[in-house]
Amino acid sequence: MKIARYEHQGKLAYGILDETADELVELHGDPILGTIDPSDNRVALKDVRLLAPVIPRSKVVAFGRNYAEHAREHDSEVPAEPMMFLKPNTAIIGPDYPIVLPPQSQQVEHEVELAVVIGQVARNVPAADAHQVIFGYTIANDVTARDLQRSDGQWGRAKGFDTFCPLGPYIETELNTEEAVVGCKVNGETRQLGNLNQMEHAVATLVEFASSVFTLLPGDVLLTGTPAGVGPLVDGDEVVCAIEGIGALRNPVTSAAH
Repeated sequence: MKIARYEHQGKLAYGILDETADELVELHGDPILGTIDPSDNRVALKDVRLLAPVIPRSKVVAFGRNYAEHAREHDSEVPAEPMMFLKPNTAIIGPDYPIVLPPQSQQVEHEVELAVVIGQVARNVPAADAHQVIFGYTIANDVTARDLQRSDGQWGRAKGFDTFCPLGPYIETELNTEEAVVGCKVNGETRQLGNLNQMEHAVATLVEFASSVFTLLPGDVLLTGTPAGVGPLVDGDEVVCAIEGIGALRNPVTSAAH
């Protein structure tokens, strides 16, 4: 099922998407922290503002160079072990919210990624049990200030600006993570096109690796890497990240000077 987080008439809520009726069935409470408990209330999808489907209370855990072709386009190789870094939860925005280009960078780029939403406290989880701690999956854009990534020698600033982690539009609780088309378009032009089966380290492996380092909490998000074709974003662009089975995440791009 697809679960949205949305605003309607000043109220924030979660809802299950009824794709036949283009409606959201309102849920009681936060399904990530509790149970999926539908109410009798329904609201038309056209009448709501979709928000980031999860706001991590703790952290966004990201993995780099997990697609061989992307590693090669940056003259790198896929590391033997997953390469892990963190993004602040303040970087998260939802669908249709603008990505703001910071004045410190002259080269901001898009990176479409599968995002894994953790649903339980997880520590030292074997790959074989990873599915037990996963709530679902959504789409992420791991926006990156590429020039700062190169000059800084570490990725905290380049990956951490406000608005640099769009998420959405839904959390899909059931997804074939071994094969699904992943793509990104900018102003209608295809920039990235790949498949989840191109990931060097599978989702379960990434959950095992991250949880061996620190405790994962409900609502934490894991970003799983991006396929080849990353490219620049400039003021006025519209970037659309899509994953088969989840949907499409749209965001305009604007300069911080506006």
